[in-house]
Amino acid sequence: MSGPLTGQTVVLLGGSGGIGLETARLAHTEGAAVVLVGRDPDRLSHAAADVGATQTAAFDATDPEALQRFFEDLPSPVDHVLTTAGGNYYARLAELDLTRARRLVEEHLWLPIALARTVTGRIRPAGTLLFMSGTGGRRPGPGMVLPGAMTAAKPALIANLAIELAPIRVNAIAAGFVDTPLSAQLLGDDLDRRRDELRRTLPIGRVVGPQDVAALAVHLMTNTALTGATYDIDGGQQLV
Repeated sequence: MSGPLTGQTVVLLGGSGGIGLETARLAHTEGAAVVLVGRDPDRLSHAAADVGATQTAAFDATDPEALQRFFEDLPSPVDHVLTTAGGNYYARLAELDLTRARRLVEEHLWLPIALARTVTGRIRPAGTLLFMSGTGGRRPGPGMVLPGAMTAAKPALIANLAIELAPIRVNAIAAGFVDTPLSAQLLGDDLDRRRDELRRTLPIGRVVGPQDVAALAVHLMTNTALTGATYDIDGGQQLV
């Protein structure tokens, strides 16, 4: 199998499902060897069989020591790393659970910083480091204290990491609603209503899926002119 990623290795942190798994699938189709990282060994095993992964590792990517050990144990440098780790937490200031809040900050700020330090010297010079962000936190409102702060901080972090890690390229993907199993879990009975609403209102006339985000991720890996930026993919959700 040959393609623009032939002979390259792609590491997916959060690669056992959703956007990470779809990116692994597309990267493999484009010729890459893929390495999947996730917390659940069973899910990783099934995902690896699905996309032909060459290696898996089960650990919490927000653990800096585990992250360090993983990259130290890899037999050779890799070419691209994508992390989809990190959820979201909406709560008004008065009801804010500080433990959950700290966890969110760790996932969205400390994890990228720890990962960037860890991969230095372990990603080949032409490679990329990719992070996930979102577009929903750009609009202030009740319960948006944390999402808004994290959304605003990520582009600045990405731009500065791109300078410090050069010639490795660093970029972020800011997604709106993406129709993944995680979205289904979070929305529950409201999932179909949300899908119908988006089909009616989005300029693209359909719901954004993980395959769409995977296509952007692989493009950012292969287009060597792109670094230090955050790329929106929300089907025009911010426009309506």
